[in-house]
Amino acid sequence: MKFFKFIFSKAFLLQLIIAAVLLVVLVFGALKYLDITTNHNETIVVPDLSKFELDIVDKKLEEMNLRREVLDSANFNPSYPPYSVLDQVPEPGKLVKENRKIYLTLNPSGYIDVEIPENLERKTRRQVEPTLIALGFKIGEVIERPDIAKGAILELRHKGETLEAGDKLPKTSTIDLVVGDGSL
Repeated sequence: MKFFKFIFSKAFLLQLIIAAVLLVVLVFGALKYLDITTNHNETIVVPDLSKFELDIVDKKLEEMNLRREVLDSANFNPSYPPYSVLDQVPEPGKLVKENRKIYLTLNPSGYIDVEIPENLERKTRRQVEPTLIALGFKIGEVIERPDIAKGAILELRHKGETLEAGDKLPKTSTIDLVVGDGSL
């Protein structure tokens, strides 16, 4: 009974009203403070940085008060200059706050080197061609040479030089196949 009397007393109700007013003032003050410190509604449009090299990207981003971070390079794309921007996050045209990081993916300087696999000699052309194509090579000339096994790979060549297992060539290199003609 004393508890209910206390809850409906003038002193308790006065304290409750003061606490509610203070809570409203604190929340309003915090929201105003956040508006001022977070630069609410002050945004920058992210520029399109594709195909630009890093020195040009740095100048553009510095002018706009933005930062950059380079992510790991992607696969080489021949339609873009070496070391130029392939992709960016956030995308061009998006709105960001000042001093925001723009994450960039760069085009490497060239294709990666791929190793010639072992055990390709004396296998059939039907086995070797898909293996080389899957590794990213192109098949060039098919040169027939006298041998007992028709269609067996006798050697692989690149620009006239014989390739051995373990040799490395840039991806998309053209490899010529020397195959047996079955005449022996």
